[in-house]
This record gives sequence, C-alpha cells and structure tokens, in this order.
Amino acid sequence: QVQLVESGGGLVQPGGSLKLSCAASGSIVSINTMGWYRQAPGKERELVAVITGGGMTHYANSVKGRFTISRDNAKNTVYLQMNSLKPEDTAVYYCNADILRPGSTSYTDYWGQGTQVAVSS
Repeated sequence: QVQLVESGGGLVQPGGSLKLSCAASGSIVSINTMGWYRQAPGKERELVAVITGGGMTHYANSVKGRFTISRDNAKNTVYLQMNSLKPEDTAVYYCNADILRPGSTSYTDYWGQGTQVAVSS
C-alpha cells in the first residue's frame, strides 16, 4: 500500500506564512505529478498547485505569486510554501500524488488525509 501523510498546517494571522509537507511511503516504483488541493466547508475540493516529475508547475489564479510548490524526489515529498495568507485560504489541504506501483503499467492517484489551515485574526 501507499500512504501520503501531510503536515505543517495550523492557525495563522492574515499575511502570515505556513509550509506544508507531504511524504509518500510504501511500495513505489516512481512518482509523476504531485499536487495540493484544498476544500473549505460546504465547498468543492479545488486545485491549488501541481508539480510534474520534471519540475513544471501550475497554480490556481487565486494563489499565484503567494504560494510555491516544490518537491524532493529522493524523499518522495512535496511541499507548499504559503505566504501572504488570506482568510479565504482557510481550508483543509490535501496532498495528491500520481504513483506507479510495482506490477502496474499505469500511474494511479493517491490522496493524503488532509491538514487544516486556518487564516484568521
């Protein structure tokens, strides 16, 4: 089995910063795209940022210029540096990874359990 474990969430004031981490573990051949999604109460889960195995990134318009996604392939870990946080960034943030497992010929999406980010005065 594969597990994705997020960490780094918490409560911050508007304008503050947080850095989220997500580490994948288990039987893994390789990881292609990794990303972060978020979901606020009563709203649909939405894409925040993704990064390919080659380092190409994509961000939601709402976080461009404020968030930075990165990865450490040796550690099977993806990060999300969040700066200039706004109340509307409040959500549960979920890690996603496109993973090739032993014996499989295609990649499969895996999800973490989520970490809470709250931005409030």
